[in-house]
Amino acid sequence: MKHRNALNIIIILLITAFFTGLWAIYNRPVSAPNWPQQVSGYSFSPFHEYEDPATGDYPTEEEISSDLALVATQTNNIRTYSVKESLGTIPRLADNYGLKVTLGVWISNDLAENQRELDKAIEIANENRNVIRLVIGNEALFREEVTVDQMIDYLDYARDSVKVPVTTSEQWHIWDKYPELGDHVDLIAAHILPYWEHIPVKKAIPFVFEKVALLKKDYPNKPLILSEIGWPSNGRMEGQASASQADQAIYLRNLVNILNQQGYSYFIVEAFDQPWKMTDEGAVGAYWGVYDLDRQPKFEFTGPVIAIAQWKILAVISAMLAFLSISILMIDSSALKQKGRIFLTIIAFACASTIVWIGYDYTQQYSTWFNLIVGTLLAFGVLGIAIVILTEAHELAETVWIKQRRRPFSPVTGDSTYHPKVCIQVPCYNEPPEMLKQTLDALAKLDYQNYEVMVIDNNTKDPAIWKPVEAYCKELGSRFHFYHVSPLAGFKAGALNYALERVSADVEVIAVIDADYCVDPNWLKHMTPHFKDPKITIVQSPQDYYDENDSLFKKLCYAEYKGFFHIGMITRNERDAIIEHGTMTMVRRTVLDELKWADWCITEDAELGLRVFEKGLSAAYCEQSYGKGLMPDTFIDFKKQRFRWAYGAIQIIKRHFKTLVFGKTKDGKRLSKGQRYHFIAGWLPWIADSMNIFFILGSLLWSAAMIISPQQFDPPLIIFALPPLALFFFKVGKIIFLYKKVIGVSYKDAFFAALTGLSLSHTIAKAVIYGFFTKHIPFFRTPKMRSNHGFLVAFAEAREEVFIMLLLWIAVAGILLTQQSMAYDILLWIITLSVQSLPYLAAMVMAMVSSLKPNKQPVMSVIKSH
Repeated sequence: MKHRNALNIIIILLITAFFTGLWAIYNRPVSAPNWPQQVSGYSFSPFHEYEDPATGDYPTEEEISSDLALVATQTNNIRTYSVKESLGTIPRLADNYGLKVTLGVWISNDLAENQRELDKAIEIANENRNVIRLVIGNEALFREEVTVDQMIDYLDYARDSVKVPVTTSEQWHIWDKYPELGDHVDLIAAHILPYWEHIPVKKAIPFVFEKVALLKKDYPNKPLILSEIGWPSNGRMEGQASASQADQAIYLRNLVNILNQQGYSYFIVEAFDQPWKMTDEGAVGAYWGVYDLDRQPKFEFTGPVIAIAQWKILAVISAMLAFLSISILMIDSSALKQKGRIFLTIIAFACASTIVWIGYDYTQQYSTWFNLIVGTLLAFGVLGIAIVILTEAHELAETVWIKQRRRPFSPVTGDSTYHPKVCIQVPCYNEPPEMLKQTLDALAKLDYQNYEVMVIDNNTKDPAIWKPVEAYCKELGSRFHFYHVSPLAGFKAGALNYALERVSADVEVIAVIDADYCVDPNWLKHMTPHFKDPKITIVQSPQDYYDENDSLFKKLCYAEYKGFFHIGMITRNERDAIIEHGTMTMVRRTVLDELKWADWCITEDAELGLRVFEKGLSAAYCEQSYGKGLMPDTFIDFKKQRFRWAYGAIQIIKRHFKTLVFGKTKDGKRLSKGQRYHFIAGWLPWIADSMNIFFILGSLLWSAAMIISPQQFDPPLIIFALPPLALFFFKVGKIIFLYKKVIGVSYKDAFFAALTGLSLSHTIAKAVIYGFFTKHIPFFRTPKMRSNHGFLVAFAEAREEVFIMLLLWIAVAGILLTQQSMAYDILLWIITLSVQSLPYLAAMVMAMVSSLKPNKQPVMSVIKSH
């Protein structure tokens, strides 16, 4: 044992070192020249938080003065963009700090406002000796807000009105496109911003000097100023150009040193981050500053550049989250092989590192009310995704990498002297008489002497349905009892409680089957001996079905059902935490007399099982099938059944929350950690389906914003797109892998199981949300042997899923039509939306398949042949 524990610790430490190494590799120091003592100049926009020229909120003179004092420590020159409102005071205030001003005039398509701004700038330039240049317009020609002739008129007007040099500031290719501008300016003021031209940071500096050479060639007799150089610290990718603090630091520290050495005049765009620019430039527009919104430097000016300066702290937090996850996943894991432990540890560290990375990256964003709300919805979904991946990984590990089963319950096939009397109860409502007769025939053939049968028909109105069953029970003999009760409250639980009060005094075990189940003759003989153990209160056999070959729809359903009964229930049984289901179940009569069936819960069977565990008693699960029934005939009935299961699960969680979380029951007994884990973790994937609705909502809102205003709204961060993709492929891969390896089905059938499971995602999500926000809903049975229905009816059964699927596809189409370039982040977001639509597409496919004609052999013939 000591050697095993030591080996486990060593493995965890090695995996910890590996993931810490990944953090270290990503954040390995990159050398770059130190920031020079003086830079040529800064683009100066002194807007602070909540200030925005579009809303008329301008900085105060005190704020401007404080910002000027800061930039004066690094440069003697600033460049402005407008003289509106308080911006017109910048030259006067800058003179106090010895700063020279290249004064900007904002030019737009408002010609009257252009003239007012130009006249005011001319007046300021003539009054302030520290104004050394006048720049008329910033990318006004690029935005096509004025014509070249209009710009030339502005330039000529200004040159006639001031003594300082006059120019306009444009992207380098605009100067190349309109050479006639050169005759109307005193110098060339060009923007060279490789990021916007999709140039990766490693190739950006050569790109700058390539364009510088072109401009010098075009205008050999004009002085050249690089009026905007810079790189954003955050935002979307533009082609191969990524935006990060590390890229910004490496690019600027290298470029400004080279420009200083070669004697160029330039302005770094910009001194301070300006979140208000997100309106025009997208999210990336906020992040061009050397200083952040709080006027703190965004990167180190000296020493090596590190992508995330706090990476060591983040690595420690990741490790702590991973250790917490491992401690939960490894509860009672003595039977788990070393491969399983390694697998779970790797998954725990991967999820923890991803969550910390997402959390850190999100905190680096400037948030508007919109992306804060939508981002929160997406983050909420990501957290749920991580939790579900952990629980799914745990089930996979415990299915594949287990040394041996600790609680196997095999059929007792040898002679047993223990034959307690059993009362088999068959609750029914409005069931086809012929189907119910087949169920009773099978019960009559049981190879067991000490049993009785009770048929409880509750609230069936039509005597033509229940009278034949009553008569048939009389034909079968004295051990068969029929009760027709109307009215009877409490639905199935009410019927079972009614029957419990009328059970013979010598009955020790209560068994329950559904009205469509035909049991194996050996069921009682092989299963009742398990009750010889006084702690065993429930003996459960799996649900199984006759009619898998009745139609393609049922073949798909049958493939999906197998996973729970032959994978999930087996791993749960290892920790005595099975979900009791209300058919093929047996319960010790004395315990049931005390506990009763809960008529407040729509899944009274699972709720009873949990209360049995809360009393410190146990359950036994045998995976061998001893009874087969009928599957739902239509997709809507299939959905109703799963809705009931999921809704009931939430009812149970709400009623037993304290016990599930803290373990202690009212009478002082405790659920084991393993039982608590399985009852919470087992239903987490369903809860995650409900959380995914929030992710879908956030995705659609964000996509709509991208379509309506593509310049303002970038795709969500890549880190938000990766987790749902990871979960989808992990879940599908897990199902296919486990069905092939454990159940032994073909890859084709495993794919069918995955498809069918996906088709229920929306139904489960709705049930969970309803469950959390309502106390109860009416019980609804799952009809069997319904007539086939047509294509349109089937399509209507999936109308909600089809509607959401179409919304996602419309979002994809809208993004494809409105985005000017297909950068990696846009393509990834399109893939994410497409993958998110697959469960809804699966629902539509299942609905269509359910409308197909059944196979020639009717299901009743199958039952009779059995």
